[in-house]
This record gives sequence, C-alpha cells and structure tokens, in this order.
Amino acid sequence: MTTNHDPQLLGAYVLGVLDAREVRAVEDHLASCARCSAELAELRAMEEAMGDVPPEALLDGPPEGGDLLLQRTLRQVRSERAGQVRRRQVGMGLVAAAVAAVVLGGGFAVGRGTAPEVGFAQTSTPPAPPAGTMLGSATDPETGARMTVQVKPAAGWVRVNASVAGIAENEKCKLFVVAKDGSRQEAGSWLVSSAGEKDGTNLDGSALIAPEDVAAIEVRNFEGEQIVTVPV
Repeated sequence: MTTNHDPQLLGAYVLGVLDAREVRAVEDHLASCARCSAELAELRAMEEAMGDVPPEALLDGPPEGGDLLLQRTLRQVRSERAGQVRRRQVGMGLVAAAVAAVVLGGGFAVGRGTAPEVGFAQTSTPPAPPAGTMLGSATDPETGARMTVQVKPAAGWVRVNASVAGIAENEKCKLFVVAKDGSRQEAGSWLVSSAGEKDGTNLDGSALIAPEDVAAIEVRNFEGEQIVTVPV
C-alpha cells in the first residue's frame, strides 16, 4: 500500500479484517496519502449511515430469502475472514454494495432504529355479531328501569343477553322473550343486589322461540308487573 492506492484494502481496514502488520501499513500510507484518506472518510460515512448495524450482523449475513446481492457480498466477507486469505478482496465495492443493500434496498435491517417498540399497544376490531342478531334498548317512563338487549339467533331458538339497571334492591325479577303472537318464554330470573341497584345487572338466557318470531324482551317482577320492555 506504500507504492499504490488500494481501495479494496481500505474496505478490509474499515471492516477490521486485517492483521496487525497490514493495519500498520495502511495507517502509514494514510498518513501521507490524501486520496486514500478521502476514500477512507467516504467508507466511514457509509459505516455511520448504517446506524446500529453491528459488524457481527454483516459477517453473519442476512436471512435466507433476503437481498441476493447482500447475501453474496456478506458470504464472501465471512468466508474470507474465516479463512484469513485474500482479505484484500474485501474492498470498497463490497462495502458499498452492503451499505446500499442495507440503507437503500431495505432487504436487511438490524438495530434499535428498526425494531418495534416493546409494549406497543396493538388494537383490533371486535368481531361482528352473527347475522340476524337483534339489538335494542329502552327506558320505562313509569318505573325508570333501563335495559339494553342483544338477541342472537340459533336453530329454532334464541340466546339473550340483557343489561338491566334502575331496579331497586331485593326485587325479584324475571326475563322474558315475547313472541309476535303475544306468548312469552322465560329466559332467566334473578334477585337484585345492592350492587345491581347501583350499577345494574348483566345476565344471559335463552328461550325456545324461533328468531323470526321474537317481538320483544321484557322484565317483570314475580307478581307479574311489567318493569321494562325492549322491542327488537
């Protein structure tokens, strides 16, 4: 390197694959050669552009299926470093190809800048209710009770979810599914607790009424008095 310019040897110097004798020779030449010093600065700039990519990542190479040029480049670097032969072939062209593939091609990325943040919240859309699901809500003007219902169709019957609020503690209640002909099927019953009086009660039930025949969901007390009804 003291008698000619060898950009390939500069590339090997940047990658750190030279032995001690060659390092001293390169550094002696750089001390008196402005051209090679400029080329070295360009290689250092490319190295900085790669950010957090460690040398080990370049020597191990990208995963199979990644950028073909980068794979070939890094395999050559790896094999030559492992064998400690023909290291002068690891030159400016190879470093530039690796940097271009990483920085411009984007086929291989390593480091904090490209890793997803730990704990990043992933959001998803809740699944849509089954086809034919009926929804409704109402407040009884006399009792002040409120109810929101979801009625899911099944094979000749229905599943019911009801959220009921505004009923006094210790009231015994029944949930009914009302058919279009006026008949009723009981879907469940409960005793209103202190928490139920304050925050409401959520319950599930079912009734043997065909989905297409459902007209309303109703709550009555054990005396048969209507508390709240939701048409669906």
